[in-house]
Amino acid sequence: MTISIAQHQAKTYTVSTPVFEGPLDLLLNLIESAELDITSVSLALVTDQYLERIRGLESKMDAEEISAFLVIAAKLIQIKSEALLPRPPVREVGEEDPGEALARQLRLYKKFKEVAGWMKERLGQDLRTYLRVAAPPKIETRFEMGDVTLADLINAAETIFAREAEKAELGTVIRAPQVTIREKVQHIVAFLTAEERTTFQKIVDGAKSRVEIAVTFLAMLELVKRHRIHAYQEGLFSDIEIERVGEFSEDEEFELEFE
Repeated sequence: MTISIAQHQAKTYTVSTPVFEGPLDLLLNLIESAELDITSVSLALVTDQYLERIRGLESKMDAEEISAFLVIAAKLIQIKSEALLPRPPVREVGEEDPGEALARQLRLYKKFKEVAGWMKERLGQDLRTYLRVAAPPKIETRFEMGDVTLADLINAAETIFAREAEKAELGTVIRAPQVTIREKVQHIVAFLTAEERTTFQKIVDGAKSRVEIAVTFLAMLELVKRHRIHAYQEGLFSDIEIERVGEFSEDEEFELEFE
């Protein structure tokens, strides 16, 4: 009678994805059902049960899904075969014991499954906040302040805020200022007419927007392309040094491809 019941259970047994989400889930269920610890010995003991379970899966899963179960089955057969040997197999230096490796993988899977179950339970209770259990990582800052003091920062902030133009009254329609490359070319020329050398920072000093700075940079590149100025940097992120080539005439006109 016992044999017939066991045979009936083997024939009617099915594995559904919500219950067993993979080969490790099935293997963990077999070990916990037998109330065994997760060790290589326990894996050898449940090998036959595992093989019996996956025999009914071949017709219910495609080749890719069943292959994951067969990989674990092959490892279990190897573990059980080595357990039946009169002497433990001799392994090469650095070769890992398959039983210990699978047991460690299964213990790690059990931890993840327990955490996932706990998070699912909290989600069902609308508890969506999770406390940090580890210390926050220490991030090394790459920005070096060097000898910059608080007074230096205050002076820099005051300088920037002092440049702010008077704000228009509420209700006034403010339009974005029109900035052209031609205007900025003439601006650079005026700078270099008075001085043979200058820097890009001095040229954009007083700029009211990023657009104005960008257009000034394009104007500088236009003059470099025409071989009227030289521009270079001493290092990464350092100020751009600008030097005129020859003399600029007061009535000189520049034919520009883009305005």
